[in-house]
Amino acid sequence: MSTKDRPVILAVDDSPDLLALMSKALSSAYTVITVEDGGNAIVAAEGEPRPDLILLDVDMPEVSGFEVCRALKGEARTADIPIIFLTSRSETQAQVEGFESGAVDYVTKPINGKVLMARVRMHLALADRRHELERLVQERTAQLEKTRAELIRRLGRAMQLHESSAVGNRVMRLAQYARLISQTAGAKPQVGEMMAIAAPLHDVGKLGIPSEILQKKEKLSAPDWERIRRHPKIGAEIIGEHDDPLLRLARQIALTHHENWDGSGYPDGLKGEAIPWPGRVMAVVDSFEAMTATQFYRGPRTTDDAQFEIEKLSGKRYDPAIVEAFKKALPAMLKVRETFADALSDMINLDFAKTVVKPAAAPAKPAAAAPKPDTATKATSRTDARRK
Repeated sequence: MSTKDRPVILAVDDSPDLLALMSKALSSAYTVITVEDGGNAIVAAEGEPRPDLILLDVDMPEVSGFEVCRALKGEARTADIPIIFLTSRSETQAQVEGFESGAVDYVTKPINGKVLMARVRMHLALADRRHELERLVQERTAQLEKTRAELIRRLGRAMQLHESSAVGNRVMRLAQYARLISQTAGAKPQVGEMMAIAAPLHDVGKLGIPSEILQKKEKLSAPDWERIRRHPKIGAEIIGEHDDPLLRLARQIALTHHENWDGSGYPDGLKGEAIPWPGRVMAVVDSFEAMTATQFYRGPRTTDDAQFEIEKLSGKRYDPAIVEAFKKALPAMLKVRETFADALSDMINLDFAKTVVKPAAAPAKPAAAAPKPDTATKATSRTDARRK
């Protein structure tokens, strides 16, 4: 329905007398614009003020009402304007053709002013109700999308709390990294947005792994490592199979983000382009976040170190094209990392080294030596390696 003070009716007929009759019949309640041919009808319908309803003669010279109707219904700006045909034809085929071309009603000639007013009022009310229902549907859909995205974020956060009490802003970083790399790799904005929403669910399968295994600081045993390797399939099972595109994407990411470009990954040993593209993107996102974030078992690695590691494994663990996209997106990713940095208060159980502080000793006894830097580095590397 129009937001103007009075609804606008566009009346189209090659008879000036009929146009005058329609204008007189409707002008008490509506603003009536009159034109005498199909070409001017199209111009008026696409112009301002925009008509709320069109009364359209079927039989006009040069361009018929059916042709005008089809043209208007083929344009986004005018497609939703109700069209009522004016005709002296009574044959069924003509009426069928009119409805098939997009008209909502027929008014037969000779026209009765009161009948015309009643038909116009009815169809404007129906159009107004349709627009209101469409608005409500759009509003409800937006609310559902927002709620679904929030539930996904919360489920991702629940998974992280299960794995470690050091959670911080990881969900936000993962989402933004996935969006940036996807779009830099050439994905449409809608795809980037879906990647951002789905990314926090990539490790949801770890909910099926005991937390004592996930939080081990020492090297994992073979049985423990086998349980860790099950989490992609557990994640896919948790998400389930759906027709919804977002949930399908989330399942694909959860199942394939540990597959390696050279075929050495898990759970299915997929290789190269057999790995779904979202999983290839998430592999880089996950690695960068894991390396540069504070973990309960170690401090963060530098972004330069993480970039070097990812570039080194291009063509082995990661898709080279995604690595190139990562390099281009990195400046923006660093801004995201700064914006969503973890405060110290977000971190619990930080235990980077087993340094024991002893009571003050006698002067004759030297203080205990600190751990050697290279030993600490090796320990960190081992821990990172067994968690990838």
